[in-house]
Amino acid sequence: MTFTQECAIPVARERLWDFLMDVPAVGRCVPGVERIEAVDGAYRGGLRVQVGPIRLLLDGTISVEEMDRETWRARMRAEASDRRLGGGIRARLSLTLAPDEAGSRIRIDTDLTVLGRIGEFGQPVIKKKADALLEEFARNLRAALAT
Repeated sequence: MTFTQECAIPVARERLWDFLMDVPAVGRCVPGVERIEAVDGAYRGGLRVQVGPIRLLLDGTISVEEMDRETWRARMRAEASDRRLGGGIRARLSLTLAPDEAGSRIRIDTDLTVLGRIGEFGQPVIKKKADALLEEFARNLRAALAT
């Protein structure tokens, strides 16, 4: 499943870029992230999230595959699984920054594969949850950059 999400952050693009490329700092803004640590050029972490009636504890990795400040584009790959349910996710994300009246606009293009029982929810439920997570992430990001 592929989808695109956008949000405006009232911060200059340069400052926002620097913050977004600090994966542990950004992880603290993602709702449900319980831990994140650098390991061998990637990051390992845990995410607790509820999708429909199912509570997931996803353990996995995220790797930054491209970081290009000249084009304001970054690409990442994430893989995580919930051992209790025997399901998981694989995602490729492309993040771009553009100027916006309010400061900067973040665009995230996601190509998501949902594995196992989690995939039973279907695209509309998963997309709705992704949109809710982005809204909360944007609020947390604004608060983190307000200082």
